[in-house]
Amino acid sequence: MVFMVPIRQSADVRRASILRAAIVEFARSGYAGTSTEAIAARAGISQPYIFRLFGTKKDLFIATYGVVTAAIEDAFVAAADGLTGEDAMAAMGLAYLELLQDPDLLQVQLHGFAAAAADPDIARACQETFRRLWNLVTRYADVTPETMREFFAQGMLCSVIAAIDLRSVAQPWAQSFFDEAAEEEKRLALRKMGGGVDPVVAAEAGVVDASVAVGAASGSGSASGS
Repeated sequence: MVFMVPIRQSADVRRASILRAAIVEFARSGYAGTSTEAIAARAGISQPYIFRLFGTKKDLFIATYGVVTAAIEDAFVAAADGLTGEDAMAAMGLAYLELLQDPDLLQVQLHGFAAAAADPDIARACQETFRRLWNLVTRYADVTPETMREFFAQGMLCSVIAAIDLRSVAQPWAQSFFDEAAEEEKRLALRKMGGGVDPVVAAEAGVVDASVAVGAASGSGSASGS
């Protein structure tokens, strides 16, 4: 769908429109494969206006990646509101699973990691995302470095599982990544917590070990985070 932008809209409104269009286009084709012409056409503005607002295609990609980071942060804060420790980490992990239902956000994130390998500026943007999420998690839970690594690692694994649609592979090796009993335990825990994450959505996201998503900071599991 093309976002048509009225002529009299402010630069801030147009910037937001361009970023929405950029999320879709970068998600489809990645950093290297996306043209600013395609983004401009989707946003309903001229290509030169993109460069006027963002400078370069790389700056636009980094800004787009920042939108994804902000979406994760907002989801974590909303999920962890009023919670601390294990409950906060569990809620953030489940919120991340819900975000993975948006394929555009997921793909922009993965394209960012891929582009970072060859571009130090994009790598720094990804590093900044990790720093911000690390700070956010530590605001709600006092965890060990090992638990933090586990939280991030499970989030990355869940991202890959969602990207390759592993849940749809009805073979033992693929299904071994999922624990149906643990997912039921997660759904029960969600009901008790009264969390804002839809348990059905969370279950369908395909947690590697769903008991981890509920007990992120405990010694018996790991969480889904980013």
